[in-house]
Amino acid sequence: MTGWVQQLIADGGYLGLFLLMFGETVFPPIPSEVIMSMAGLQAAKGTMLLPAAILAGTAGAMLGNIVWYLAARRLGLDRLRPLIERHGRWLTMDWAEVDRGERWFMRHGHLFVCIGRMLPTARSLVSVPAGLMRMRFLPFLLWSSVGTLGWSTMLAVGGWVLGTRFAAMEAWLGVASTVLLAVLGGFYVWRVLTWKPSR
Repeated sequence: MTGWVQQLIADGGYLGLFLLMFGETVFPPIPSEVIMSMAGLQAAKGTMLLPAAILAGTAGAMLGNIVWYLAARRLGLDRLRPLIERHGRWLTMDWAEVDRGERWFMRHGHLFVCIGRMLPTARSLVSVPAGLMRMRFLPFLLWSSVGTLGWSTMLAVGGWVLGTRFAAMEAWLGVASTVLLAVLGGFYVWRVLTWKPSR
């Protein structure tokens, strides 16, 4: 995959980078760690400008974020209520928890969106609860952009600094993604085993 991403960025330039990051957000298995690190590597070689590469990657990711947000907002929580009531244990939530989550999101949603955009793997899923909880679009756009810009900048600068040693950063981020997935998986299993509906 690394060679394919590198070739697309080299051939497509900023547009290729934009499309790759859009695809990464809509289809999370395409890793942003590889894409933006490669963009930083191209900037180190002088074939791209680092600030322009960061902006192109951020713009592509943000378009994907908006797509997920609008889809989740259109779906809405009310349409999920029968599913939650029928399969609460496996979703590890009931409607009372959804109500509490909605109140929490109204107060702290901006932090969730901003920080969530800088977490490997989880960052692509942040738009879904924001849309379901009907977070206002402008705050979503602002805080999502801040977090996405921070993530894209970190990866691109890392690729630029490391130059041809970008594989070392890719490996480190791969380990971080695996650990985060393991933690999330373990938390889910614990929730299923200890779940009880609210009274």
